Amino acid sequence: MHTHDDTHEHSLAADLSAMLNLATDRRQTLRWLLAGASALPVMGCGGGGSSASDTTSAATTTTTTTTTTTTTPAGSCAVIPEETGGPYPGDGTNSNNSGVVNVLTQSGVVRSDIRGSFNGPTGVAAGVPLTIKLQIVNASGSCAVLSGYAVYLWHCDRDGNYSLYSNGVTDQNYLRGVQASDSSGNLTFQTIFPGCYSGRMPHVHFEVYPTLAKSSSAANRIKTSQFTFPMATLNEVYATSGYSTSVRNLAQISYASDNIFSDGYSLQMATVTGNVTDGYVVTLTVGVAG
Repeated sequence: MHTHDDTHEHSLAADLSAMLNLATDRRQTLRWLLAGASALPVMGCGGGGSSASDTTSAATTTTTTTTTTTTTPAGSCAVIPEETGGPYPGDGTNSNNSGVVNVLTQSGVVRSDIRGSFNGPTGVAAGVPLTIKLQIVNASGSCAVLSGYAVYLWHCDRDGNYSLYSNGVTDQNYLRGVQASDSSGNLTFQTIFPGCYSGRMPHVHFEVYPTLAKSSSAANRIKTSQFTFPMATLNEVYATSGYSTSVRNLAQISYASDNIFSDGYSLQMATVTGNVTDGYVVTLTVGVAG
């Protein structure tokens, strides 16, 4: 049995620790709000995510401030939720059996095509072709595009294994890479569609850095998050050769039961086009507090 990130059976303790240590952990915030809501009187029918305290404030003050968020099918001007990077980020923040694992300082990590290993290892991840297109925008600045920002992105292979950590691929570093956003805030990765391993909905991890130069140290990251894929696309991909294990694992998990996406994923659901023959293209707008 392979070791995977964010699974209940392999790394629940690690994930709980990481999630509890997040300074702005949205799950803890949700718990506080729900706990407080039970002690508040109902002010009327809810709408637009307003709390009872919000309604009270609006009724007793003459001046109110309204924040409007414009959303798109592939992300939003809102700041994308902070998530755990999982136990296997490869960014220098933890170790495998051989010691600290850090691809961010390795020659060749800045690349668009992340299907193959680099800087020595030669393994190549097989699977349905996938192009990931992200746009980095300033959520605190009217969705202005952010050029020159960097993204470190990683995910598992079609068997659910993570390079550098999982049994059989500890000597590989494929499906990991860094790209900088262009003048329109866009960046692209060529990869393969990740598999579904036990206990998690399929997902991709990423960290955002303010500059490419600062992406060599995880201490400089300004956002860590994950995104996922529509169920219809997952079913199409996993019906192809090489993904049979993913079919079984996907049948045992859902967005509602996933320990990351169960509290909502509207800002983390990628828009997908393409097919299994020609490959897929996923797009997502990533809002950060620029």
